[in-house]
Amino acid sequence: MQHFDSDYMEGAHPAILQRLMETNMEKTPGYGTDIYCERAKKKILDACGCPEGEVYFMVGGTQVNSTVIGSVLKSYEGVVAAETGHISVHEAGAVEATGHKVLTIPGVQGKLLPEALKTYMENYYSDENHEHMVWPGMVYISHPTEYGTLYTKEELEGLHEVCRAYRMPLYLDGARLGYGLMAEGTDVTLKDIAAACDAFYIGGTKVGALFGEAVILPKSGMIPHFFTSIKQHGALLAKGRILGIQFDTLFTDNLYFEISRHAIDMAMKLKKGLMERGYTFYLDTPTNQQFVILDDRQLAALDGRVSYSFWERLEDGRTVVRFASSWATLEEDVDELLEILGQVNKNV
Repeated sequence: MQHFDSDYMEGAHPAILQRLMETNMEKTPGYGTDIYCERAKKKILDACGCPEGEVYFMVGGTQVNSTVIGSVLKSYEGVVAAETGHISVHEAGAVEATGHKVLTIPGVQGKLLPEALKTYMENYYSDENHEHMVWPGMVYISHPTEYGTLYTKEELEGLHEVCRAYRMPLYLDGARLGYGLMAEGTDVTLKDIAAACDAFYIGGTKVGALFGEAVILPKSGMIPHFFTSIKQHGALLAKGRILGIQFDTLFTDNLYFEISRHAIDMAMKLKKGLMERGYTFYLDTPTNQQFVILDDRQLAALDGRVSYSFWERLEDGRTVVRFASSWATLEEDVDELLEILGQVNKNV
């Protein structure tokens, strides 16, 4: 059985497990005030090119999104996102549970484009009844998107410009950020993201860590009393050093970027092999998520041999499925998957 369901099926990179074992019996202060968290914060801010910024560690992506958004918005404000945005589709109403509406805009292959945001804001303020409506108070994007697509530097700067014009913070969900930064052909760097966004996070759960995400505020004080808000949202880990050690390890000797690149290499090998075997892609993605269209016979042939993520059912009756590689994907696993898929296409 080959498993390509997601990029967080394995535990953690061995270097992280080794460091956790080495430091296991040390006694350190809690809540992220330990030396490992401080070291990790410095390395992250240096990599982002914003040494005066702030870093906060939390456990998971949904927790981060609801905490950041809930801490930024006023009671009468909502957050603007693409209609396919994770906070709108796959977070069980976590943002709405904080009392804030997700205001959705049609996207293009998962992306919220600057011109669409600008039009949305112009229409909002031209509506004479807008005082009776939920105010758009911030903008949410993800990079990579839920469809494995990437923003360009120009698109990020365009969103930044619209947000500045309407005094809205731009927030980027980086659950799979490593895979986006190391994708072939991208012109977006970590420093570009720090320059364009008011807040973002670097995902560890999907990129080598047992769990954990690092929230970056490029400008200190962007969210007043954020530490207290994190505590209020139940997102403050008492044994914070467990997060600090993991990110300190990931940001030592380029480990985060090297293992992210490995996932991309495996995804591109899979993509090439699928194309050679005549499979149809739902869209073109340069990241670790590959979306393939299968008919019912092909799906039945994979049953018990390959696990994957269901994505959506098309009008013609076929199904979009996702194969995801990760930092831990082995080349022999990709070879075996391609062999199975090749047999399936011949037999059906």
